[in-house]
Amino acid sequence: MNDLIQSIAIYAIPVIFAITLHEAAHGYAARALGDPTAWQMGRISLNPARHIDPVGTLLVPLLILLASKLLGSPGLLFGWAKPVPVDFGRLRRPKKDMLWVAAAGPGANLLMAILWAIILRLLSQAGGLDGFWLKMAYGGVKVNLVLMALNLLPLLPLDGGRIVFSLLPHKLAWQYSRIEPYGTLIVLLLLFSGSLSYFLHPFLALGGAIVSWFL
Repeated sequence: MNDLIQSIAIYAIPVIFAITLHEAAHGYAARALGDPTAWQMGRISLNPARHIDPVGTLLVPLLILLASKLLGSPGLLFGWAKPVPVDFGRLRRPKKDMLWVAAAGPGANLLMAILWAIILRLLSQAGGLDGFWLKMAYGGVKVNLVLMALNLLPLLPLDGGRIVFSLLPHKLAWQYSRIEPYGTLIVLLLLFSGSLSYFLHPFLALGGAIVSWFL
């Protein structure tokens, strides 16, 4: 039980900020490209309370931590926040700008992973500090890289799917969009089959290589 409480304390701040700033980044990008929907609804904010989803931001990560402790193996820690509303039709160039709005979320996670890596480096160089803070910084790197990789999977409604849709010719893009109702189910099937990590590996490797420059 003590290990579980310590894990919750270590990962709470990294998970909350990784998920909520991911969503805020979508809102900022959408507003900059012509869609003020999120701004009008008060969702462009760095305040985590505006984005926290009781299930996706709190319950799911907690259950994954609990399961990993009970099973004695590390779980793939992830979650989600309340999606920031984006009306792609209000963007100045809807199909092209969709790419930048979608990429803003994973981009924010990569930036946060880099910031946590810099903190980890500074703490390590300082020496003599409680290992708790080192573990939190490492957790911040790990959580953000996983969330970045997960969202870059080329499946709608994930950000990677939006990016692929934006890059495809119109006819192929609309045909591709037909998988959107099944995207979440596909991700869950990959997760429970144990094969999700295989598809995340290329994105994790790329993100890890970038972050390693700052360690």
